[in-house]
Amino acid sequence: MMRSILNLFYSTYEKSLSKDVKSGHVPEHIAIIMDGNRRFANKLGKKTNYGHTRGADITEQVIEWSYEIGVKELTIYAFSTENFNRSTDETVQLFELIGKKFDHMRESERTHQKKIRVRVIGDRTLLPEDLQESAERIEKATKDYDKFNLNVALAYGGRQDIVQAVRKMADKVLKNQLSLEDIDENTIGDHFYPAEGAAVSNVDLIIRTGGNERISNFLPWQANGNECAAYFCAPFWPEFRKIDFLRSIRTYQARLAEQKMKEKHRTTRFLNKVRKTSKSQY
Repeated sequence: MMRSILNLFYSTYEKSLSKDVKSGHVPEHIAIIMDGNRRFANKLGKKTNYGHTRGADITEQVIEWSYEIGVKELTIYAFSTENFNRSTDETVQLFELIGKKFDHMRESERTHQKKIRVRVIGDRTLLPEDLQESAERIEKATKDYDKFNLNVALAYGGRQDIVQAVRKMADKVLKNQLSLEDIDENTIGDHFYPAEGAAVSNVDLIIRTGGNERISNFLPWQANGNECAAYFCAPFWPEFRKIDFLRSIRTYQARLAEQKMKEKHRTTRFLNKVRKTSKSQY
């Protein structure tokens, strides 16, 4: 009985929250640090792979929620360069799971009906060959789609991305393919992962689950340079609900409203100074 009442409450609250969020400005690019799979499994006395599997199911739902609400680009942090420190058994199982999800998305009618473009960002040379092949297949199958961009960060590190971009530009300068005078913010951005196609756009909102309040070397150029909003929440990734997702967007909208208010206040102060100066001259 109590569970039914709670489900009714959450359903009603979710509908109300969804209506409020949709009436405001929706972030174009959301990036997510999906933290807590291992702790979730440990809490339940399960093996680590159970947490990753449940987390992968939530990822599919979040892609759907993002698409439905009007987000144009979603970047998920699936495996960082630091994650290679984990046990071989865990990484092998996780890579197999990611590869299967890529193949499932490629074969799913939903991917093609919604024109979801999937790209892998990171040093894919560090990945197993079969996962590289799965990534190439999904990228090739969706390369012409432009309604929704899904970036999957694999073997990714923000600093590493900056280093490889600098190396690319330096190599072009040495080959006279690029001049120093032509290097600006746009040029640098164009040399980040992925290697081909449009660069990852500036991030409007970063979400991190699992209770940790840090960005963990994730998209430093695209996030920090854009002064994006950040939403940290306690649930482990497999426990992440649509309500949590909607709350994160509401946080972004509140920050956006606050920025607009500050800009309006600065403009009002400037105009008042101009008027005072004009009056003093007469």
